[in-house]
Amino acid sequence: MSENSKTNESPIKPLGDKVIVRPLAEEEFGAVSPSGIIIPDTAKKDKPEQGIVIAVGPGKWDEDGEKRLPLDVKVGDRIIFSKYGYDEVKIDKNDYFIVGENSILGVFLTN
Repeated sequence: MSENSKTNESPIKPLGDKVIVRPLAEEEFGAVSPSGIIIPDTAKKDKPEQGIVIAVGPGKWDEDGEKRLPLDVKVGDRIIFSKYGYDEVKIDKNDYFIVGENSILGVFLTN
């Protein structure tokens, strides 16, 4: 099993170039500005999402179909991803996002 395909707390095994993400609650990534101003939902509606990667798929196949191309993220990474680039699932009262690698916009350098 490769480093990228290890899972942490995920009840789902992602396929291909998909990752399972535990979404961060607003208080974890700033519903309040650094100066203490509360940011209303309308101001956040088109902003990207944030979350912690809890499982990573094995990667998609190369053009020849001979080997997998590993993903650029790993379990534990805090990522930012497109607001409309994921599928939401609820398992045992927990919310998870299934995100394709092409919807991931970046990885935070510090968690």
